[in-house]
Amino acid sequence: MVFPMVFLKLAEWVLYQLLANSCYRAARKVRNYGFFLRNQTPRSSSSLQQPGSLFPSVAHFDLNNDTKIPRTLVCDIHGVLLRTETFFPYFMLVAFESGGILRAFLLLLSCSFLWVLDYELKLRVMIFISFCGLRKKDIESAGMAVLPKFYLENLNLQAYEVWSKTSSRVVFTSIPRVMVEGFLKEYMSVDDVVGTELQTVGNRFTGLLSTSGLLVKHKALKGYFGDKKPDVGLGSSSHHDHQFISLCKEAYVVDGRNNQSCVMPREKYPKPLIFHDGRLAFLPTPLATLCMFLWLPFGIVLAIFRILVGICLPYKLAIFWGCLSGVQLRFQGCFPPPNSQHKKGVLYVCTHRTLLDPVFLSTALCKPLTAVTYSLSKMSEIIAPIRTVRLTRDRKKDGETMQKLLSEGDLVVCPEGTTCREPYLLRFSSLFAELADEIVPVAMNAQVSMFYGTTASGLKWLDPIFFLMNPRPSYHVQILGKVPPEFTCAGGRSSFEVANYIQRKLADALGFECTTLTRRDKYLMLAGNEGVVHDNKRN
Repeated sequence: MVFPMVFLKLAEWVLYQLLANSCYRAARKVRNYGFFLRNQTPRSSSSLQQPGSLFPSVAHFDLNNDTKIPRTLVCDIHGVLLRTETFFPYFMLVAFESGGILRAFLLLLSCSFLWVLDYELKLRVMIFISFCGLRKKDIESAGMAVLPKFYLENLNLQAYEVWSKTSSRVVFTSIPRVMVEGFLKEYMSVDDVVGTELQTVGNRFTGLLSTSGLLVKHKALKGYFGDKKPDVGLGSSSHHDHQFISLCKEAYVVDGRNNQSCVMPREKYPKPLIFHDGRLAFLPTPLATLCMFLWLPFGIVLAIFRILVGICLPYKLAIFWGCLSGVQLRFQGCFPPPNSQHKKGVLYVCTHRTLLDPVFLSTALCKPLTAVTYSLSKMSEIIAPIRTVRLTRDRKKDGETMQKLLSEGDLVVCPEGTTCREPYLLRFSSLFAELADEIVPVAMNAQVSMFYGTTASGLKWLDPIFFLMNPRPSYHVQILGKVPPEFTCAGGRSSFEVANYIQRKLADALGFECTTLTRRDKYLMLAGNEGVVHDNKRN
């Protein structure tokens, strides 16, 4: 009898909280509405204060003031540095990428009652669902590898321009500190982040707040600075933010909703976004997440169908049925003419966007090719419709292997050694340049709308499946002309010069930017390892 009574008491308390909070919010809205009705006369209409009019807009900040006096700025991240005030998509990213699909579905279901909760209770529910039982390491990894892409895409340009004019910056946020600190320190050069702290047991989160509770910004600011006032405060038009920025010497209100002048162009990012991880390619708002879950069963079936088409059908039929299923394949260039003076096959040097690069090149050329790779899961080898050969990272052995494969036919190599999602090319390994004089550069590019077909910390054998689960995945294959003899090793060039020359030609063809970053740099940043795939293990 004890348990049912406890359960009933708990249910009664939850119901009371829901009803009390919803009634309170409704009463507040009625009161505010009545206030505006009482004051809405022709004479006083010009004196009505719109939300945010207590403080000047951030557009009034003097960006041309080049004074050398150090200035301290304080602000929140949501609704100020970011254009959107809602934080649901970022909790969904944590839930999906770190907790899995079932946790993400549970968070989506919570939307059915979140709208009736007040700010604090809503945040507590989302924190519990997203964090309960997860390892600190996984959340920190998501904060560094997954969330920054979406934060950068939602940066408020006007707020960032003010941010960049100050010498010291401190962010106060009621969002869990672990979700934003990695991004703010790595990309925004923040001096300190004061956020809500979460309770942990061992190396896992309980989903509950620490004893300090949910951070209240104006109280935290007083505790942090004491009697000293920060120079500049940025806030949204909410009442809580007005309390917060009123404690600063200068206060400005940021409003980035439906304002194109606040959109941050990619070239103005505080730091280039080259590497990021995670499966979701879209910002998971409630509606977008619902669409994803509705699409998921069809996407899985469609991916299996597309894989079977690529494995079982001849090239022409595979292209026909693939395009009919929604795959977009664009082919540019011409087939390289055969050279009877060389007994070796042609070496195709490709940019690396997904594991399917050699497959789509083989399909575009309508002929079988052999692909070499540094790390490939057993499952990927099994389902690959073309021959794949693993390299060992021993330069001498790998050179001998590739020479042998070239003597047997055409060979595909991706000298970047790993995939890159953004418009950048990683440093090219020079080994391929020492092996052949018949080199054909191939510019490959892939576009997705729902799921990324690459991962640094997930299961690599799922990469092709996730790519083919997209409603309309696209591949652009552009075959450039053969490398002129004078730009090969046979023409007196070093292997490094040949590799750099081809990297530049491919970057120009795609409109990408060359970098000196390597596979090792990517995996150390995103996964904390050097990117070697071990069977039956997560890397």
